[in-house]
This record gives sequence, structure tokens and C-alpha cells, in this order.
Amino acid sequence: MAATMEPVKIGDAIMAFALNGRFPEDADTLPPVSGTDLQPAIDSLNQAAVELEAEIHQINEETKDDVSVWAKNAKSLQEDIIRSKTMANEITRQSEAPDVSGEAILEAEEKVGFINREVQYSQQLHEVLRSIKRVNDLQSQAEQALGERRILDSLRFLEESWAALDNVNAARSIRAMRLLDVRAFELKSSAYQVFNQIWKSMVNIDVDASKITIRDTSEDGKMSIADAVIGLKAYKEVDERLEQLWHYLDSSIVSPRMNYRATSLKRISADADELFLSDATDHSIDHLLTDLETIFLFVARKLPADLLPSFSAQMVADVIPKLIDNWLDTVVPSSLQNMDEFQQVIQRTQKFCTILSEHGYTGLERISTWAEKAPMTWLAKCRDTALDSVRNRLAGGIGDPRQVEKIEKHMVTVAEGKELATTGAGAAADTADWNDDWGDAWNEEETAAEAAQETDDTPMEDDGADAWGGWGENTDDNQETAGVDTAGDDDGADAWGWDDDAVAEPEPKPKTKEKSQSAKAMPRGRARPNADETRELILKETYSISSMPGPVLELILAILEDGLTLTRENGDYSLVAGTAPGLFGLPTFALALFRAISPHYYSLAVGGNMYLYNDAMYLAEKLGEFSANWKEREDVTPRAKVMLRLDNDIKTLQGFANRSYAAEMTIQRTVLQDLLGDSQSLLQQDEMEAAVEAGTARIRAMASTWETVLARSVWSQAIGSLADTMATRLINDVLEMSSIGQDEAYSIAKLISAATELDDLFLPSKLGGDTARTEDEVPATAQYAPNWLRLKYLGEVLQSNLNEVKYLWCDSELSLYFTVDEVVDLIRASFEENARTRDAIREIRAKEPLSTEI
Repeated sequence: MAATMEPVKIGDAIMAFALNGRFPEDADTLPPVSGTDLQPAIDSLNQAAVELEAEIHQINEETKDDVSVWAKNAKSLQEDIIRSKTMANEITRQSEAPDVSGEAILEAEEKVGFINREVQYSQQLHEVLRSIKRVNDLQSQAEQALGERRILDSLRFLEESWAALDNVNAARSIRAMRLLDVRAFELKSSAYQVFNQIWKSMVNIDVDASKITIRDTSEDGKMSIADAVIGLKAYKEVDERLEQLWHYLDSSIVSPRMNYRATSLKRISADADELFLSDATDHSIDHLLTDLETIFLFVARKLPADLLPSFSAQMVADVIPKLIDNWLDTVVPSSLQNMDEFQQVIQRTQKFCTILSEHGYTGLERISTWAEKAPMTWLAKCRDTALDSVRNRLAGGIGDPRQVEKIEKHMVTVAEGKELATTGAGAAADTADWNDDWGDAWNEEETAAEAAQETDDTPMEDDGADAWGGWGENTDDNQETAGVDTAGDDDGADAWGWDDDAVAEPEPKPKTKEKSQSAKAMPRGRARPNADETRELILKETYSISSMPGPVLELILAILEDGLTLTRENGDYSLVAGTAPGLFGLPTFALALFRAISPHYYSLAVGGNMYLYNDAMYLAEKLGEFSANWKEREDVTPRAKVMLRLDNDIKTLQGFANRSYAAEMTIQRTVLQDLLGDSQSLLQQDEMEAAVEAGTARIRAMASTWETVLARSVWSQAIGSLADTMATRLINDVLEMSSIGQDEAYSIAKLISAATELDDLFLPSKLGGDTARTEDEVPATAQYAPNWLRLKYLGEVLQSNLNEVKYLWCDSELSLYFTVDEVVDLIRASFEENARTRDAIREIRAKEPLSTEI
């Protein structure tokens, strides 16, 4: 019963044994054999024989050309073998014959060698034919696998066929080898076309629709994307395919999303197999990083692990620089405004780096470093913004000037007050207000006329030291007329390439020599205070500054207020709180830049150097006030009080201002000397009157230019210095003359008279800003030009006879301004040498000068 039920299994067993030599391991599983159940098996064998014959016939038809060649070669080989056997038999027969000669033996040996070679050749040929057949079989298997779209199997068979083909011991030029080579390349090309179609079915990019699709398997399910990687490696196209994938991904999705200048952006979405642009989004960093995370995580999820490192290197190298340069750096604020948003960006960026690292991405050092050093990036942005602000402001010109007021309060004694009432620092001030108790201390019963007279007398000239007539700590006579602080060198001068030649030597402080000015002392009264008692004196002056100090000052104060905010322990700006010390250092950089480049821009304006002097002094003054108030403010933390260090900047600004003043004065003195004939003696020139006239015109022109710029005290000192330069030049040229004739003396006196017409610039009414001029006004030129009275006395000496000169020395004040040797030299140059002259000289030498100090 079992035999009739299982005839096919018997047939299968017989077929397997007949074709492959395989037999079932367990014979008990076969049914018993009888005479009636073998027919189905026989039928199966007959059918298999028919199919095998058909297949052999088909193979013969396909390879009949090659087989015919092989058959012909085999037939030839068989004939050679038969012939060789015949020859071998003949040799054997002859060797057995006893009458074989030596010649026959030699011929037999040659035939044996030939036969051995023929046998070796036949064996080699047989081996080559076997190898060729193996290559052909492998190619056939590859072709069959390709037809079934088993790409990996096809590639494996092809790879084996290439290896086997390389092992065939035959030249590649023979026809069989060429045919196998051609067939191998055709199979490889066909496999590549099929593989390319399968790859595109798994990785598809639609640039127009901004969509990318990555499937885990092919449409027919016969290949996974991991298997496809094997194919890519076989064709050596891993890098090329990944580069192409990134190019399309970037152009269709990444770049449109990261276009910072785009007016509208689209959000990135992803599902199981697709990544695409969806609805609109904004320009926020948070949304951008979320979309980038979507891209990176989609790629990490869909690509095989061995492809991710290579692909991520391309992605990170392109995306991260764009993210930092076009997005993250643009949201760095230049102050504490928008700091909350910036701190959120820092935290979000750190989270972004963490997520990507967890999913296998590397090369994130640049963006992680950016997040770590974001506070320093912010500080650098603050510095660059501050410096750019100063630079751009200066590049736009110094702007329209405006007047500001300087107020100083000083405690002086009654004796000092009396002197200042008519001379000194208070004379040129716009107002000199005395504290209320001064009136009681001096005279409560003054008449209205006396009070009016006092008012006329009390506008006082400032001697100009420290720009306020020696009110600073340094009152040395060698101090610069505009307050050049010789000890306060600019710390930043070398760093900013300051030209040392531009720093002129300090001018000597003017010495008051006009005794007549002291006659207008304080009014007499019945109440006299203690000479050592002090009172408060308030000096006020107005001067002009450009439009530069205001913005610079606002910038510095805003930076310092931001620094103060960072020192508060409220945790609002915890991520950037550590940059507070750097923030407090930014004003130094801003002021250093101002000092470095401002001389160029100020020099383009009329009176530029004097505006620069005023601006720098104004900045120093306001920063000093701010620093003093800072220490007293209750809302300033102890840490912020320690960090504020403006003292050096203030001193540097003051030194810079004084150098600007000194540089301008050096320029004007040089111009004045050139107008007076440079190194040539003024008195040896043909047009000496014109030279003096040009010099006085230059002084008046500068007086007019600086009048609207400088404070009255500084203006007096500057013009007085130029007047003193002319006076010194005239005096020196006269004293160098070995002889002076009467006509020459008259001409020189005329020149001196023309030069001293500059006295009208220093009338008390002009210095005090009063347009009403009185006839008995005494010019205050000598207060600002130390050699002015010396020049006037020289003019008198040149116009005097011998007795008058002797009188001027012995009974007047000539000895206050000239030495005895200078007077004697003038006498000898102007008068003939005789007994009368010698007697006058003897009397002059015998008379002690009135004073050795001026």
C-alpha cells in the first residue's frame, strides 16, 4: 500500500543518485520495491534523460564553435597519442632486438624525449581546457543569478570567474580567453545596470519636490540597503554614491532650509522612509537646530552603520561652518540686550552636539568649541562693535562743535583771593563766583561804584597750566602752557604707533612781570579777615568740543553699566558672567583706538588739533567724574568697584590732550619762524617790515581761529606763546648784532612797535569777553608772553641816549628783564667807545639789579 502511495519519492531518489551521486541517508524512509511500482521511476528517468539531452543539445549549439575547436584539438591530441604509442612500441621492439646499432639507440632516445614533451604538452592543454570550462561554468551561473535578479550571487560568481580566469595558464590573446573576457565584462555591465535600478528604487531623490526617499529593501524585497553596500564596494562606488547622495540632499533640502537671507523658510519633516520640506517656519535658531537634528537622525537611522562615518564627515564639514558663520554668529549680541535669547542659543547648541554625538556623528569639535567659548565670542563682539563704533564715528568727521562749560571749585586764602581778583587764573574765566561769606570778610560797606569797579577788575586771566591756570597739583614754572603733563606719558602710544616727534617739549609757564597790574587789588574795607582763612572760589569757563566725545562717552558708560550688571549675583546672565573683567577692560581699547587714529581725522578740520585737545580733556574730565561717582553709588557691587580702573586711562587722555596741544603749537611756531625768515636774521632781510607784518597777521589769524574753540584761559596762553615766539626772535636777532647804527636802531624800534601792537589781543576787556573798552586798560600780554616786557624795554633802550639807558638800569626796571652783560653789549653796539661810554658802563655794573627773579 505504501509503495503505491510513494512512487515519486522512489523516482526522486533514483534521479538524485543518477545525476549527483546522492542517495538518501536513511534508506528506511523509502518504500519497499515491487515489480509494479518501478514504472513511475523509469518514466522519471526517461523524462530526465530527455531534458538532459535537450539541455546538452542547447549547450552544444551555443558552444559548438568552441567545442568543435576543442574536439579538433582532442582528435589531434588522440592521433598524437596513438602515433606516440606506435613509436614507443617500435622503440621497445627495437630495444629488445640484439642487433640494434648505436645509431638506432640514439634515435630511440630522441623519440622518447619527444614523446615526453608531447605528453607534458597534452597534460597542460588538458588542464587549460579544464580551467576554461570552469570559468565558463561560473559565468553561466552568474548569468543565471542575474536573470533571477540575485545581484549579490551574480557578483560573487563573477568575482570567482575573474579569479579563475586569472589562474588559467594560457595567454590572454588566444580566442577562448578573449571570449571569456568579453563575456565577463558584458555580465558585469548587465549586473551594474540591474544593480543601479535596484539602488535607485531604494534611494530616490526628487530635487524639484525637495524630497528624499531611503527604503530599507528593494521593491521586490530581494536586496536590502546593507546588501547594496556590498554591491557599491564591488563596483568601488561607495564614495561616489555617498557624495552624490549628499549633493542632492544638500541642494534640495539642507541649503534651502539654511538660507539665512531667504525671506521665507520651510520646516523639515520626516516619516519612515521620506525626508521632505513641509510648512513654513521662522528664522529662529531653535527651529533650525530642530530641523537639522531631523536630517541627521534620519540619515543615521536609514544608512548602514559602515556608511555613516564617511557620509557624516561630508555632512558635518558642510553644515557646521554654515550654521556657525551664517546663523550662530549673527545672533551674538553686542551688549546685554537680547542676552536671554543668546544664552538659550548656547544651551540649545550644546544639546544639538550631544544628540548628534549619541547617534554616531563625529567632527563636531568646531561647534562644540563655539558653544563652550560663546561667552568669549560675545566679549569679542562687544570689543569689535565698540572699536568699529569709534572708527566709524571718526571716519564721518568730527561733526558740528558745541559749547560746554567747565566748572572748578578751589579753596583759597584771602591773600590768594586778593591776587586772583586782578591777575592769575580767575582773570580769563567767564565767571568767578565767590562764596557768600567773602563779602562779609572783605567789606560790607562798599559803595555801588566800588562794587562796579570790582566787577570790572575781577574777570581774570588764567595762566593756562592744566588748562586752568595752575589749579592742578603741578604748578612748576616749566609746566606746559596748556597743562602738558610731562610725567603722564601715554601708555598706549607705542602700541598704536604714536609718532614720538609729535610730542613737543613743554612750554615754560608764563611769569607775570607787570607790576602795574597788582595796583588793582581788592577794594579796601573796614573789615579785614584773617589772611590764612580760606574760602571757596568757583571758576567757570566755556569752550568748544566736537561731536566725538559724546558718542564715545556714551559707549564707554554703556559698556561699564553692562559690566556692573554681570557682577550682580542674580543668575540672570550666568553663562557670560565670567566675562565681566574683560568687559571692564573694553574702555581702554576704545580710548586707545581713539588716540591712535583721531589725529588723522581731526587734522582735516580747521583748528582740529585744538578740538582734539578739548575733546580729550573733556573725556578725561567726564570719566573722572564718572569714576568718582562710581565709588559712591550704592547699586555698584564691591566687585564692580574693584574692576573699574579708569585712572590710567584718564591720565593717558590728559597726556594725549597735552601732546595734541603741544603738537599744534609746534606747528604754529614753525610756521611763524618761517614767516620771519627761518634761520636768517630778521634784521638782515630786505623786507623785514613785511616779515614782521606777516608774523603778526599769522598770530591774529590763529587768534581768530582758536577764539571760538579754546577756553579763554587756554586761548590766552596759546596766543601768548606765539607772541612770545616773535618777541624772542626779535630780541635774539638784536642781541646778536655787533653794531647798531642810529638808523638801524630806529628801524628796529619801529619793528618792535609794530610787533607790540598785538597788545590789543590781551586787553582785559577782550579777555573777559566785554565788548566795552576803556582807554586806561593795561594789556595783560606779559602774563602770557614772558619776553613781552623784555621786548618793550629793548625798544626803549634802542631809542634812548646813554643817560636814559643808565637811568633805565639804575632807577627803573630794566634790570628785571636784562642782565648787566646784555645791557653793556647793547651800549657798546649802539654808542662809540669813549670815556663817557666807559663811565656809564662802570656805573651800570656797579648798580645791583633790582631782583634776580621775575
